[in-house]
Amino acid sequence: MKEIRGFGVRYESMQLDLSQTVAPQKLLTEVYNKLGSPSILVNNATHSVDVDFRSTNAENLAAHYNVNVRGTCLLMVEFARQIEGKHGGRIINMVSGQDKSSEPENFAYMATKGMVSPFTKSVTLELVPLHITLNAVDLGPLDTGWMNSELKEYLLPIFRMGRIGQSKDVAKLINFLESDESEWIIGQIIHSDGGFFD
Repeated sequence: MKEIRGFGVRYESMQLDLSQTVAPQKLLTEVYNKLGSPSILVNNATHSVDVDFRSTNAENLAAHYNVNVRGTCLLMVEFARQIEGKHGGRIINMVSGQDKSSEPENFAYMATKGMVSPFTKSVTLELVPLHITLNAVDLGPLDTGWMNSELKEYLLPIFRMGRIGQSKDVAKLINFLESDESEWIIGQIIHSDGGFFD
């Protein structure tokens, strides 16, 4: 928090369960009340529990869907409604490369998170006339502190750049997509993953 303040950034924080149907409206109403009309939305929340096809059931599918699909969609819709007629904006959805490779034994996550890419392309057509751009970013695995040494050793050869991705790598792209310079980039699924392949 002190670091954020050091950059002169105004911020607020809140705990929220995005699986709840009222969460997106509650979040954006809070943003509006405390910080004013938002102009940038980064959909980064996700739910992921490894389940193969044998252990997939209605309950764990719903848990994934509620956050990865419904939560993301409702946040986009509420964001657009709040700023329509006031100003343009930027929406960036985070995806995990489901359109380029398979991930066995992670069925519920792949099925629900994979839906983000096609609806990013579809909703874009409705938002462009409102001067709201919508794109998605596949950031690949990032070393944000959760990786142990064994996982790093396994992943390193899979990165064609010869190193594991860092938060700053995706931050640079998101910073660009949030800027005025990106206004002509619309409905794209951008793979910013250092050449990661599996």
